[in-house]
Amino acid sequence: MSTNWAGNVTFSATRTEHPGSVDEVRRLVAGATTARAVGTGHSFSRIADTTGTQVALDAMPEVFEVGDRAVRADAGMRLARLAELLQARGLALPAMPSLPHISIAGATATATHGSGDDVPSLASLVRRVELVTAEGETVTFARGEEGFDGAVVAFGALGVVTHVELEVVDTFDVEQRVYDDVPLDALVEDFDAIFGSAYSVSAFTDWHGRARVFAKHRAGDERRPLRVGRDAPEARHPVEGQPPHRCTAQFGVPGPWHERLPHFRADFLPSVGEELQAEYFVPREHAGQALRALEGLRDELAPFLLTSEIRTVAADTQWMSMVHDRPSAAFHFTWRPDEVGVRAVLRRVEEALLPFDPRPHWGKVTELPDVAGRYPRARDFAELCARLDPTGKFRDNTRDGRFTG
Repeated sequence: MSTNWAGNVTFSATRTEHPGSVDEVRRLVAGATTARAVGTGHSFSRIADTTGTQVALDAMPEVFEVGDRAVRADAGMRLARLAELLQARGLALPAMPSLPHISIAGATATATHGSGDDVPSLASLVRRVELVTAEGETVTFARGEEGFDGAVVAFGALGVVTHVELEVVDTFDVEQRVYDDVPLDALVEDFDAIFGSAYSVSAFTDWHGRARVFAKHRAGDERRPLRVGRDAPEARHPVEGQPPHRCTAQFGVPGPWHERLPHFRADFLPSVGEELQAEYFVPREHAGQALRALEGLRDELAPFLLTSEIRTVAADTQWMSMVHDRPSAAFHFTWRPDEVGVRAVLRRVEEALLPFDPRPHWGKVTELPDVAGRYPRARDFAELCARLDPTGKFRDNTRDGRFTG
């Protein structure tokens, strides 16, 4: 893999290997000077970069083992494939991100999430993680064990994750409705009511006074229609001008969880493709103030912005998760592929959000320095890294120190 999905990162690896077994992973890692696992390449940061051996998991055997309300799967499996297998067994994940195209390990290692007041990050569903450490040893961390909360959201800094066990629930249906012309004032004044109106809620905006709300209701739950905005008269894509047939079904048509919770269908290109992404998490109680601060930048954002998405995410216990110990509002930005211009406007966005203690998404672009310092358990995570990888074999991608913990 020479570049990431968006093409904004050219990887520095001298070679990319595609091992077909855990034993091969162990030999590759043990023999490498520096190494890094890479998933589907959907990160926009250098989080999967290395100057040595890049380990891709796309040739590993498929593993799907259902146990006691949990499933064990190979880490490189895409979420869309996992969802398909779970649905066939009458099971589901309670959370799904916007796009199901990414791998299990990539999603959990970066605390990737969906939306919903009570919907957690995918990392919080992990019961057990199996990984190959710097010396080629296999190590397992299980929920409740020492170090577990540092081992899940570890963005590849501890080793190569080979298998993950995730908590599952019974399958459920979801109905998705879209509301146009929701005033940003309403998002500020009635934030809790709007984002609590459905199982999963996302608001998309260009910051010029209006938003479009995607509300995903669990079938059987009491439906609480929005009292602002209007029903969209036709199918909508989150990015204005993009074809809506790439998106999951709308208009309240019930369908299985994995065909409604993501915004994008697994059989189409997600989002726009040629883009950059950034995302910042602030404590839920500051959501309205943060929204107002960003609205004040609308004219500066306009030349570079494709769309912004506002979501809520439940808190988790993972040391380096963006929602560690705090329910959060997430402010996502999909940008035009103008690296210089975007990074300049990012500095303005980050300046506006600084009073609210923002944490940037590990897999997306940011200009904030000392990201790890924003986490109260960062020192514990650094000690875990030092114990499992004392020579820093998996941390040579951190030229700016953002991923070391």
